[in-house]
Amino acid sequence: MAKDPKIGYKITGQIVRVKGNCLAGHYVGESFEISCHNPAGLCGFFYHDIFPALFTFQFGGSAPWWHGDEIELSCPDKENEVVIKLVRSKR
Repeated sequence: MAKDPKIGYKITGQIVRVKGNCLAGHYVGESFEISCHNPAGLCGFFYHDIFPALFTFQFGGSAPWWHGDEIELSCPDKENEVVIKLVRSKR
């Protein structure tokens, strides 16, 4: 795996909701540091789906519906939906 150069903001992810049965084994309360260079064990489908938002968030950008330094994103499996909260902070 590539070395994470630790650029941009530090992003901490925490699983805040799981509806149904996450086939990747994610669970409420699971927490990890994640970045554009480090998927941190996040399900590949989920990581692929959130990557554009993660990239924008890590490098200081925002979207009109984001507020501050926390955002919530959902996985693409709507039958077994997992929601992650991303929090950015200065390194």
